Amino acid sequence: MFPATWSRLSRMALSSRGRRTLSLFSSSAPSNWSKAVADAEKIVGYPTSFMSLRCLLSDELSNVAIQVKRLVGTQHPLLHTARDFVFDSRNNLPTRGLIVLLLSKAAGPSHTASDLLAQDTVSGIHTSQRNLAEITELIHTAFLVHRGIVDLKEWTVSDGPLKDMEFGNKIAVLSGDFLLANACTGLAQLNNTKVVELISSAIGDVVQGIYNENTSNTEQENSLDVKAWEEHTFLSHGALLAKSCQAAMELAQHDKEAQSMAYTFGKHLSMGHKLNSDLLPFVKSSAGESATFSFSAAPVVFHRQIVGQERWSQQLQQVKTRRNELDYSKLLAAVKSEKGVSTAMDLCCYHGNKALEAIQAFPSSEARSGLENIASAITKF
Repeated sequence: MFPATWSRLSRMALSSRGRRTLSLFSSSAPSNWSKAVADAEKIVGYPTSFMSLRCLLSDELSNVAIQVKRLVGTQHPLLHTARDFVFDSRNNLPTRGLIVLLLSKAAGPSHTASDLLAQDTVSGIHTSQRNLAEITELIHTAFLVHRGIVDLKEWTVSDGPLKDMEFGNKIAVLSGDFLLANACTGLAQLNNTKVVELISSAIGDVVQGIYNENTSNTEQENSLDVKAWEEHTFLSHGALLAKSCQAAMELAQHDKEAQSMAYTFGKHLSMGHKLNSDLLPFVKSSAGESATFSFSAAPVVFHRQIVGQERWSQQLQQVKTRRNELDYSKLLAAVKSEKGVSTAMDLCCYHGNKALEAIQAFPSSEARSGLENIASAITKF
């Protein structure tokens, strides 16, 4: 899929007004997750915190950063995304690339690999696998930037001047396209047709997932059920990691069984972490505390399916204020009073356990232990 296609489809999936939780592995994750990720970074012996920044600090994007200053004082999501990269890099580690590196090291060398491939290895990781990890990060970053496009139909004066919001959208499209173009160039340089097909299909999955997510992420669209939620979540949050893990095995010439295990690990890990992220407002908030959450968050989707559409509609009416706005603290309490939260927690643990099972066939090593720690961390709340 070419950058122009990504850009065109991303505009079909404009984000809602205000800031959204864009990161697959965000800074809101519990401390045990952060520790597991930090320990894993030491295992691979690679400064993964610079994966995205190496491209982001290039001359072309340095000029973009200067232009972003124009958005200061507005509520454009691109400004928040830029701040996260610069000021919150310690908490927003490039976890997707890190997992690709860690899995590559845990799998070890392939018995069928050529001598030339074996020579091109540092700390148990092939150069092509390191390049793939960076490509995965670039694609994810482009995904974040493009998802920050604002739907100007929902623009208000409090968001900032309309001309600045329009300018922010143009910068988001162009800078996201630039990142994706760099990723596509690096992907071609891997000289592996199967890997190109895998990652290209993952980009298509992400675009489809974003589109599905946005068409069902409004108060009026309450038809999203558990099965649809899982399908949408895998496309938008799981496909890139799952297929990148599989591609890492392909680059090392591992057999189909190892590739399948890597894919399964990436799939269940990303699904489990998304559930963990969705659960945070419901397990961390106190009574009466204000918390924001999406109507497509797993506990809400599961709650709605458990209580039925009629009762859900009644609950929405009961928590509306005199200004006809939703009182999210009361709605959160209503969701917590039923089994939607516990159902989401059970599903999170299921995916965490499936991720652990997927890597048990890999040799016992420090790298595999690092992956196990990360998979275990997503089941902690």
